[in-house]
Amino acid sequence: MTPETERVPRLSLDDAKAAAAAAGIPEYMADLSIFQVLLHHPELAARFNDLLGQMLWKNHFDARLRELVIMRVGWITGSVYEWAQHWRVGGMFGASEADLLATRDWAAYEGFGPLERVVLQATDEQVRDGEITASTWATLEGLVPDVDARIELSMAIGTWHMVSQVARSLAVPLEDGVEAWAPDGRAPETRAPGEGT
Repeated sequence: MTPETERVPRLSLDDAKAAAAAAGIPEYMADLSIFQVLLHHPELAARFNDLLGQMLWKNHFDARLRELVIMRVGWITGSVYEWAQHWRVGGMFGASEADLLATRDWAAYEGFGPLERVVLQATDEQVRDGEITASTWATLEGLVPDVDARIELSMAIGTWHMVSQVARSLAVPLEDGVEAWAPDGRAPETRAPGEGT
């Protein structure tokens, strides 16, 4: 994406780091395009960072499963930014490349067991219909006995659905050198931001 097509121009790295420091956001977050955009609104960026910090580092829900959820949300919403970011992050939390790619068509992938399948089913339902069905929730209760983890699953789906919507709506560009739809360039069959009505 070129500067001409950015809806909110990114802050320079120096300006983003200064804004992050003033807002109490770790400096490394200023390296990310989404924060270079959101730091135009430092107070909101700080609250967003707090939410991400809670979801990523203080979680009860399994981190590998969370990354599968994020990749699925990125795929079904057509968010190249979300997919590309978590293609890089997913492996840090134990997700294999095969599993990350399989989130594109998880129902056909034999490598996922009952837990992955119900988590991804819940993801599809909450994104598509706004809620996890009673039958899927009942299966989750049997496979994820920790109520905090089940709450975090729904929050993870909602949080990264929001990230997808914001990244697309604000036309947040990928960072320099980051590949879209890694590793094979295959993209979902959804409209890109600004296409159609």
